[in-house]
Amino acid sequence: MSSSSAANPILVEATRGAMVESFHRGRYVVMKSDGTVIDAGGDIDALMYPRSAIKPLLAIPLIESGAADAFGLEDKHIALACSSHNGEEEHATTVATWLEKIGLSVETLECAPHYSLSLNAAIKQASDHVKLTKAHNNCSGKHAGFLTTAQHLGDDPTGYIAEPHPVQQRLIKVLEEMGDCDLSSTPRGIDGCGIPVIGMRLRDLGLAMARMADPAGLSETRANAIKRIRKGCANAPFMVAGTGRFCSAIMEECGEDALVKVGAEGVYCAAFPEQGLGVALKIDDGTQRGAEVAMGAILRKHDVIDDARAEVLKNHLTPVLTNWAGKYAGDLRPAF
Repeated sequence: MSSSSAANPILVEATRGAMVESFHRGRYVVMKSDGTVIDAGGDIDALMYPRSAIKPLLAIPLIESGAADAFGLEDKHIALACSSHNGEEEHATTVATWLEKIGLSVETLECAPHYSLSLNAAIKQASDHVKLTKAHNNCSGKHAGFLTTAQHLGDDPTGYIAEPHPVQQRLIKVLEEMGDCDLSSTPRGIDGCGIPVIGMRLRDLGLAMARMADPAGLSETRANAIKRIRKGCANAPFMVAGTGRFCSAIMEECGEDALVKVGAEGVYCAAFPEQGLGVALKIDDGTQRGAEVAMGAILRKHDVIDDARAEVLKNHLTPVLTNWAGKYAGDLRPAF
């Protein structure tokens, strides 16, 4: 059962003039890898769909299986495996070339083409008359990672997005192991790119991300895989999201100090290796603007972003609201 939105605290406010005009309720948890809750708000035991925020977790089999090494993948490929990218040409071209490297093609992808979810990128695609392919799907990098693992392990790539397929079964097993939870009877749905979405407690997702931050208690193989994922995203942050995006901007500025990942419907996850902390948050109304401001506040609160970094990132951390003429109208600000 989902929690009542009224039971969760207000995390973000939108002001206009002298008044708070709108607000976003939500829940969040900051955890250590031993399960200790360091900071939390709202109902962290209610189920939610993690959506694309778990892509760094879903990239673990790509490394752990030996597939990434077998096909000579670079940091940009690892970052793409974790991405919800803009479908900019560098994203799409790199995915297409990657698939050729493993003996497949863009048509092997079982996600659908679409215009960029970034308005500016979508306008450019339309004005440039870009012929959209499946590689432009914002999840194409994740799917390329799935297919790479399948090719390396000898799985039939056909139907790799279906839950019974070995690719998806490995992913569910990773989520259960990292979150120390049983997902066999939790709700299921279908994600925008076609793969199953698995219901998880926010607490379990926070633990999984804490283990991404501090994998010391895991096997050496898994710990090394996690470190490579963190390094890949830090070294190629553009590939994780793209121009003007929160995830890319944070990691470009913070490097390996913060692995951050957006998911649809107001979900965000993060790992802070220096502090050994994992973060999971969900905005009740599903808005990305609320999730980004809330995640920014957590980055500040737990000293991942200091004053100097905050100045560089101010447009992402506390966005200014303007009218159509560009005149200041209000702010988006954390309320916790």
